[in-house]
Amino acid sequence: MGAYAELDSLIALQTKARGFSLLHSQPAHSLLYGRRASHVRGRGLDFEELREYVAGDDVRSIDWRVTARTTRPYLRVYSEERDRPTMLVVDQRINMFFGSRVSMKSVVAAQIAALAAWRVFQQGDRVGAFVFNDTATEAVRIHRSRGNVLRILDVIARQNKALRGDSPARSTPARLNEVLRAVSGVCRHDALVVIASDFDGADAATRDLLLRLSQSNDVVCCFVFDPLAVKWPAADQLVVSDGQLQVELPLGRESARKSIASASDRRIQTILAWHKELGIPVLPISTAADVSRQLRHLLGQASFLRKRL
Repeated sequence: MGAYAELDSLIALQTKARGFSLLHSQPAHSLLYGRRASHVRGRGLDFEELREYVAGDDVRSIDWRVTARTTRPYLRVYSEERDRPTMLVVDQRINMFFGSRVSMKSVVAAQIAALAAWRVFQQGDRVGAFVFNDTATEAVRIHRSRGNVLRILDVIARQNKALRGDSPARSTPARLNEVLRAVSGVCRHDALVVIASDFDGADAATRDLLLRLSQSNDVVCCFVFDPLAVKWPAADQLVVSDGQLQVELPLGRESARKSIASASDRRIQTILAWHKELGIPVLPISTAADVSRQLRHLLGQASFLRKRL
């Protein structure tokens, strides 16, 4: 089982960061199809839309007529081909240190981030990261360089290595929303935000934060899950532990199995529903399969590439 994400293995994923795109232009069967064109928003020749002024915007783009009519500052936004900053949000909390097959969820999240970072770098764009655990968040500023990608991977590998079954860290579901608020403060507009997490602690506030973030940025949620959450094993009982306490789940009783499965299914369906409710792509990534293959499939590029070969 892949219990830890070694730095060397994350670096080696550079060779697998092909065959998928995080850009807007996608085949019709892709989860990203129908979103904005591959041009990001900036100054250019083709008018795209009007939007409210955000601190830091170029005041030269203000539409004074609309501003005077609405009494609120508005910008004229034009399409322009240029690089787009990408922010990776990587969950390395203790709840991610679980896996019934192949890899831990924490390892899968690390691999997703590494593949995305290398892909962004290959496309000539800038990338940064928020890597968080139950007690701290390490931020790597957005920059375009191989060295910055390596810094991101080093932070991820270091936090990943700190996870262990007997860790004194207590699960902190509230950390998810804390980090999303911090990301919103940095990614004001026109960024791509890729979140790799099991979304433990997701609630109505999480939904609102993602909605606000997606109104001025592009957000992709990589929902990391373990097959055990989808299909419980046929066993008399299952012992689960958070490193300090352990509980025996009476899976041999049909009523208990149904109750546990129902609660797990409700949580999964709530997260997957963000795709339709918020217009945010939600990519379910399993711990039981190759991550790069799953990304290529979910981003709709696999069959497209086969047609080209």
